[in-house]
Amino acid sequence: MVELSNAKLFGGIGAILLLIGGLIPNAGPIISIIGLVLVFIAVKTISDLTKDQEIFRNFLYYFVFLIIAIVSLFAIILIAFGSIGGISWLTSIETAEITDFSSFWSLFGELIIGAIVGLFVAWIFAVIGSIYLRKSYKAIAKHTEVKLFETTGTLYLVGAVTAILIIGLLILFIARIIEIIAFFSLPDKLPAAGKDAERRCPSCGRIIPEDATVCPYCGKDFKIIE
Repeated sequence: MVELSNAKLFGGIGAILLLIGGLIPNAGPIISIIGLVLVFIAVKTISDLTKDQEIFRNFLYYFVFLIIAIVSLFAIILIAFGSIGGISWLTSIETAEITDFSSFWSLFGELIIGAIVGLFVAWIFAVIGSIYLRKSYKAIAKHTEVKLFETTGTLYLVGAVTAILIIGLLILFIARIIEIIAFFSLPDKLPAAGKDAERRCPSCGRIIPEDATVCPYCGKDFKIIE
């Protein structure tokens, strides 16, 4: 039986692995991937238990935009590298004489511009992804009453926005630490819902009328839900 305590364990360990994975050379990427998988499991568990599919959907959007950011960065840099000659450019710089800024720029200018454009595009996608992550964690905070998740989501968004100023990297590091604390702060069971709690469709996660037997958004028939 799936319980919130599972999400607490998987999410906490996963967040720790994501934190240390970025600090460990060689094996770091593998550790980070394992951590990400565990966090995915934790978020999916919470999404299923709360019957709020928007939690996992928004987290998935965050991950997709993060992947797009990374891929776009490398793709633009590779395009820039190819436009200046690729391997032949590497050969030419071995014998090139760089005596002033003009000669330096003639050799590296296009590559530097490509890197800047790539970083900017990646930054845009990372910010968009962080918006979805904040939505996901804000919903988790609402359902579990662990407000640290909302704080984590906000810090991730602020960190992503200010990453272009470098200080954002420190904010993202702090967000990762608070994320660990948030997961380990999860209760073993969901708090009892009050009388005025919003009713959500278990299929699409949207707020629906209390007396609805069919979701007005996705058409889910609640009478066949087990």
